[in-house]
Amino acid sequence: MIATIVHTDELLQTIAASLIAGIGVTFASSVGIWGASQFTELSRNGRTVAATAAAIVGALGMLCVAAALITGIVVMTHK
Repeated sequence: MIATIVHTDELLQTIAASLIAGIGVTFASSVGIWGASQFTELSRNGRTVAATAAAIVGALGMLCVAAALITGIVVMTHK
């Protein structure tokens, strides 16, 4: 019998999950930053409706980042 040193299935699942989470959190963070910058620019130009929409999009992006952070902490502490 040959001992299994590396569990390739679990390793590939870990790589896929970290890649998906990394890209998703990066995208959500960039959406949040974009929303904040657009809110500032649109507010200065007096376009309050568009500025409010950009602020909502930015806040949703940052909420996604916070949710991913909390989910990661919960998953790590319950394994």
